[in-house]
Amino acid sequence: MTDPASAPSADPAGAAARTAIAAAYAAARDEVHALSRAIHADPELAFAEHRAHDRCADLLETHGFTLERGVAELPTAFRATRGTGSLVASLCVEYDALPEIGHGCGHNIIAGSSIGAALALAEQLADLDVTLQVIGTPAEEHGGGKQLLIDRGVFEGVHLSLMTHAVPHTDTYDVLGSTSQAVGRWRATYTGRATHAAANPSDGINANDAAVIAQVAAGLLRQRLRDGQRLSLVPQQSGVTNVVPELAIVDFECRALAMDEFEQLQRSLVACIEAGALATGCGLTIEETEPVYEPLLQDEVLGRHWNAAMERLGRPLAGSLGVMRASTDMGNVSQRVPSIHPFVGITGAGGALHTREFAEHALSAEGLRLMDDAAVAMAWVIRDVAADPRAREAVLARAAELAAPAGVGAGDEAPVGE
Repeated sequence: MTDPASAPSADPAGAAARTAIAAAYAAARDEVHALSRAIHADPELAFAEHRAHDRCADLLETHGFTLERGVAELPTAFRATRGTGSLVASLCVEYDALPEIGHGCGHNIIAGSSIGAALALAEQLADLDVTLQVIGTPAEEHGGGKQLLIDRGVFEGVHLSLMTHAVPHTDTYDVLGSTSQAVGRWRATYTGRATHAAANPSDGINANDAAVIAQVAAGLLRQRLRDGQRLSLVPQQSGVTNVVPELAIVDFECRALAMDEFEQLQRSLVACIEAGALATGCGLTIEETEPVYEPLLQDEVLGRHWNAAMERLGRPLAGSLGVMRASTDMGNVSQRVPSIHPFVGITGAGGALHTREFAEHALSAEGLRLMDDAAVAMAWVIRDVAADPRAREAVLARAAELAAPAGVGAGDEAPVGE
């Protein structure tokens, strides 16, 4: 049975408020489209999104938000705040691009929809008793910017968080039941001994051989992978034919739908990497190259209000998208703050994420129309949850539960440290 707090309640004033939000977005629409187009035309890579950071921060500041630039010692992160209410809502902004491809993941749509939602909702914050934070989160593609912001306290005190992610055409906009994979990435460095490859090869230790053995072992491991699990190895070897190579580097990653499966797969993949060193006598070091991305945990209360917004906007609800074979550091936020991260399809868009074809769709008329709908829908979700006492209380309770230390219930006090 559905918890009544998770379902949108009758709200006679809601229709007028939602109409006002849609009108506020319409008034800012040209500015939001210009922002999205500018970000798309000027792609910047992870941790180097300086111009995108400035464009987003400047627009929000123009509309009365208080800006903290370079927040958490990350030069391309920001936090924009407006309102002083007891319910703290955040909208996450992404703007990093892909090497050589540009915005093949549609981050220009993500940025525009979150900032558009903030501008649409701004004038209602006082009446709703809401503090709205727009958080610029760099380095989603590689680098785990959101986890760095979590570690440095940027999400402390936030009660709910939203963003939307464009994908190719879908037949449903139902967020409930959808999730993403956990992913971790590491670099293995094999150290051997160089020597002349013809005169005295037996004196050498071939680091490339260790990398080959690791790849073969990982290839055999694939037979044991469960549905939803993935692994990848990318060698970075270099050298010349007349010298036994003394150094080989392998970047590797693994993905799974649940953290326990992820951790088991990680151990198995590391064993494959270690096998290369053991068989050849190479030295081996393994270092984590970025934070682990955790699976998405879609909040039911927020999700049901999102679905109601999609229904009002005429977007189809035909069951959950289920598992997206991709990963996002928004999963890390969702494990600590009630969140939704809907995957929203650009009507008619083919191809796949992370392609030049999708980069074109991200600036198409349908892509921008989707951005408009996502902005309005997220603003409606925050408004409707804030205005519904049952939904508001349910989100606050869930936020307290997620924020509590492991083993401590939301109504318990954490033990005094020993």
